[in-house]
Amino acid sequence: MDKYRVTLTAEERAELERLVSCGPAAARELIRARIRRLADDSRGEEHTDEQIIAALGTGLRTVARVRRLLVTEGFDTALCRRPQPPRPDKIKIKGDREQWLIEWACSEPPKGRCHWTLQLLADELVVLGLVDRIGIETVRLALKKTTSSPGSSRPGASRREPTPSTSGAWRT
Repeated sequence: MDKYRVTLTAEERAELERLVSCGPAAARELIRARIRRLADDSRGEEHTDEQIIAALGTGLRTVARVRRLLVTEGFDTALCRRPQPPRPDKIKIKGDREQWLIEWACSEPPKGRCHWTLQLLADELVVLGLVDRIGIETVRLALKKTTSSPGSSRPGASRREPTPSTSGAWRT
């Protein structure tokens, strides 16, 4: 792995000290700030990656990634987490498939069932060839984002029903 030499200015060191000593920040930001502070070579106190790992309990890849980001992209970029890019190709249920799913969820359930379950809807999507495979969480999220729910003022296509108690002694 390439080792990047980190050299901080006095202002950057002061900002890291302030953040680590008193700032109510996210744990990830605090760890990255501590890594940056220990990786600073400008004071003559060079710490190896192994020493940083032992001191902070992080992984080698985390230390290497923070060093690389600090040297290549700058002080502020290495501190904050970048949001994940949108992935429209990962959405399996959209358009006609979503419309079909809502129609089926609001229709009569199959014989022998009192209502559609997420697993039944997922299996039906696969049987009809609309998707190759799909999980029930994907079906749940697709139904949750809809606003069509017959007979309810709450959004979502699936109805929330009380869970029956497994113990016969107490009812709540």
